Amino acid sequence: QVQLVESGGGLVQAGGSLRLSCADTGRTFSRSAMGWFRQAPGKEREFVAAMTWRGGSILYAASVKGRFTISRDNAKNTVYLQMNGLKPEDTAVYYCAARLHNIVEVTTKAYDVWGQGTQVTVSS
Repeated sequence: QVQLVESGGGLVQAGGSLRLSCADTGRTFSRSAMGWFRQAPGKEREFVAAMTWRGGSILYAASVKGRFTISRDNAKNTVYLQMNGLKPEDTAVYYCAARLHNIVEVTTKAYDVWGQGTQVTVSS
C-alpha cells in the first residue's frame, strides 16, 4: 500500500527549530523525487522544498532558502525537512509528497501521492 506518513510538527516559538519526517511505508518512492509543501489557512498549498533520489537536484522556495534543509535517508525510506529560524508566517500544515519520476517539480499537480499533513505553529 502506498502511504506517506509525516511526523514532527508542533508548536514552537519564533526563532526555534523543528524537524519534520516523512516515511514512505510502502517503499514505493525510494528512487523518486520527493518534496514538501505547506498550506496556511485560507491560502493555496505552496511549494517548500524538493529533492531527487540521490540529492543531485534540490530546490527551495525563496521564502525558506537558507533556513530550511531537505534531506533523505533512502535506507530508511524517509525524507526530512529541518526548519530553523522559524517565523510566524511559517505556520501551516506541512505535507510530504512523492512523484513517480526522479525529477524535482514545484507544482502540486506534478506529485502523485501525498501524506496526511502535520501542523506547524510558530508563535511570535
